[in-house]
Amino acid sequence: MTQLDVIKDQLREHNHSYYILDDPRVPDAEYDRLMQQLLTIEKANPQWVTADSPSQRVGDKPLESFKQVTHAIPMLSLDNVFNGDDLCDFDRRVRERLNKYLQRPLDQPIAYACEPKLDGIAVSLTYEKGMLVTAATRGDGSRGEDITQNIRTLDSVPLRLIGKNWPETLEVRGEVYMPSVGFEALNTKLVEQGLKTYVNPRNTAAGSLRQLDSRITAQRPLEMCAYSIGLVSEESPLPPQHFDILHQLQVWGFKINAEMRRVLGIEACLDYYQALAVKRSHLAYEIDGIVFKVDELELQKSLGFVARAPRWAIAHKFPAQEEMTRVLKVEFQVGRTGAVTPVARLEPVFVGGVTVSNATLHNMDEIQRLDLHIGDTVIVRRAGDVIPKVVKVVLERRQANAQVVEAPLTCPKCKGPVEREDGETALRCVNGLSCAAQIVQAIKHFVSRKAMDIDGLGEKQVQSLVESGRVKHIADLYALDQTALIAMDRMGEKSANNLLSALQKSKSTSLAKFLFSLGIREVGEATARSLALHFGALDNIKAADIQSLLAVEDVGPIVAQRIFHFFTDNETLAVIDKLQNLGVTWPEFDPVDTEQQNLPFKDICFVITGTLTSVSREELKIQLQELGAKVASSVSKKTDYLVAGDKAGSKLVKALDLKVPVLDESQVQMMMANAQA
Repeated sequence: MTQLDVIKDQLREHNHSYYILDDPRVPDAEYDRLMQQLLTIEKANPQWVTADSPSQRVGDKPLESFKQVTHAIPMLSLDNVFNGDDLCDFDRRVRERLNKYLQRPLDQPIAYACEPKLDGIAVSLTYEKGMLVTAATRGDGSRGEDITQNIRTLDSVPLRLIGKNWPETLEVRGEVYMPSVGFEALNTKLVEQGLKTYVNPRNTAAGSLRQLDSRITAQRPLEMCAYSIGLVSEESPLPPQHFDILHQLQVWGFKINAEMRRVLGIEACLDYYQALAVKRSHLAYEIDGIVFKVDELELQKSLGFVARAPRWAIAHKFPAQEEMTRVLKVEFQVGRTGAVTPVARLEPVFVGGVTVSNATLHNMDEIQRLDLHIGDTVIVRRAGDVIPKVVKVVLERRQANAQVVEAPLTCPKCKGPVEREDGETALRCVNGLSCAAQIVQAIKHFVSRKAMDIDGLGEKQVQSLVESGRVKHIADLYALDQTALIAMDRMGEKSANNLLSALQKSKSTSLAKFLFSLGIREVGEATARSLALHFGALDNIKAADIQSLLAVEDVGPIVAQRIFHFFTDNETLAVIDKLQNLGVTWPEFDPVDTEQQNLPFKDICFVITGTLTSVSREELKIQLQELGAKVASSVSKKTDYLVAGDKAGSKLVKALDLKVPVLDESQVQMMMANAQA
């Protein structure tokens, strides 16, 4: 068997897994590489091209369980480029061809329509006299599957066109996709039901559209975005530019992408690509590249098509967010609260724009769900700034010597016992602050900006202080002197003095920040502040029983237990006493009675998202809380207002879906000013 035959067979297998079984075995990047290899070989040896080559068709045959639909105009795919030089070559070929056949000046820039390439499934919708009559998948490009009943369940698809002057026959093509918020909510629901979760939104959207029972499709959070037209009756009043056609479709009731732009020249295309690459992780949906199309329809006609793609359009792909690599080993790390977390050490792989060699595995339950072994080939996903994650094991590539991952019986750092509490998924070291790993993490948390805000202590310095024995717990930080600090690696006299100054400054704090800095399990900033407001003094918190703690806003039974046990531990109380003896202090006050104060924003829940200009999100959060508001981290039906700054993402989408009022920065400032007037 030749190399060409091997590549063809691999592509056919991947097509079958993707289109027929809805179970992709490799990430898109791997498929793209194989297709590029095939195209390169066939271009160099055109006599080897056969009618059954994967290069001669877009997908594989549709499922036979659906009625077949023949596309009046084939739904072809796009050629891809992966860098700016290749995109410029595409533009050069377009201008040269138009110069040759239309005598269009070679240096005259081309107007391009730029559209984010949504990561979903392509569909075709046919309207007769304004009514939806047929919806089909792309299938193999010539024939697709009839999914009319399923498409009718999508709110973003008009069953009847609005407006007027639409053609007698109109075929609209678009992408059905699943927004990120909907995908996360669906997976959360599946986890709660003890069911298998989905790998990514694209495959979930494809599987949802191909359900034989449309009631299942109706339960999935799908949307459709129009990106082109197909067959249109001859009397069509459509504009002569692609960009304007899409806006006309919007008038008739279709969703189009708000990020779409029309630009002049290839440099503007490159600028658009870079801008969307930065914005990508903040979008409410996944995209895997940008589609650039020659805007003028007459120029499109002159440029024509090659075998499987138009000459007038190209897809500039982003660096792959999914890649395949191999698990070299699994190590366990210990966090601040003693949680023992498995981490996969990988053969380095370039994914999502960076080289990845580690990926989180969360807990042993996740390892069992994935059926992950050491030595396995896995698919790793990295979206935006998200920590890389192993999303799937490629079982077909498992070697005979692959090793089962065993849960540790002792802490990997201090060798103390680990246990798993009822109702928890994490293993946890029970040695507390006698575990060096927990001490390091506890100190890092203690000195962080939102806690005691001690500048000059990075992870390496903390690690060095703990390993040298100079610091055994957080209170020891305030016993450090210049001699001890200068003895550390990379710590000069100036750095030592700056750190001592920061330590001295941090001694004057607030009760809320001090409580947060202690690292009590499940006590974040909001809960720490609620405790401070409710009790007013640390001694009151120390003396509180569980029932008293349950009276605090945001404190439930589990958190109350955590706080009670924290302040009844003798070692913990000794550390707190030492901190106070070394000068750490804060103002104490009478407990706040929010009922009597009748704060203007009492019982109002805000969520803040995006980038603010006049204040930071943290500062705005404090201002709202001082007026009695609750500031939550996620949007829900209980949210009263969303404050949205620049580059607001999925939280804004969810707020709009739930019809939560959205305020901009000036509106919330005015609202606060009126409340205080």
